[in-house]
Amino acid sequence: MAERVGLYGGSFNPIHNGHLIIARSVAEKLDLARVIFLPSATPPHKEGESLIDPHDRAEMVRLAIAGERLFDFSDHDLTCEGPSYTIETIAHFRKELGDDVGLFWIIGADWMMELGTWRQSSELVDACTIVTAARPGWEQPDLSTLSDRLSDAQISKLRKHILDTPCIDISATDIRDRLAAGKSIGYLVPEPVQNYIEMFRLYR
Repeated sequence: MAERVGLYGGSFNPIHNGHLIIARSVAEKLDLARVIFLPSATPPHKEGESLIDPHDRAEMVRLAIAGERLFDFSDHDLTCEGPSYTIETIAHFRKELGDDVGLFWIIGADWMMELGTWRQSSELVDACTIVTAARPGWEQPDLSTLSDRLSDAQISKLRKHILDTPCIDISATDIRDRLAAGKSIGYLVPEPVQNYIEMFRLYR
């Protein structure tokens, strides 16, 4: 069977245990050989979010996944000029890994209904398999609202790859707020990430 690779993009501002648990859950459900974490330099859908230096976010991802056989890191999106568009990232990995590798782009359930606004969304759905990580009991929205951009077959493909993943109520926003308020983030992020944040007094 051809190798199956997950691509997990995001600002990771900062990466936290919820990201890691979701990545492992998706990998196990889809029998992925590995999941590549891709911190974004300038995510086009998070232009209003205050991002710390890309070097710091990248280093925290490296620390979070160090020693984990299933997880890899790529700085591809960090080295792109301008916003990181998923369709271009997929094209890069398709060229790098070859046509025989199955590519799975992992998104959270909150992003599914925004998919129609993504650059070349129809081509993107055909270029890879978009996997939506949804918490148990999540109420699936009406995907027919995407019909102005996607075909019925493409919407069916999206629906087929909505996966139940553990309900982890951890958010990077809450972590940043806790740090700004001088509160502990213990058990919310891997210990090496917590140590790095404390060492450089990030998000304060």
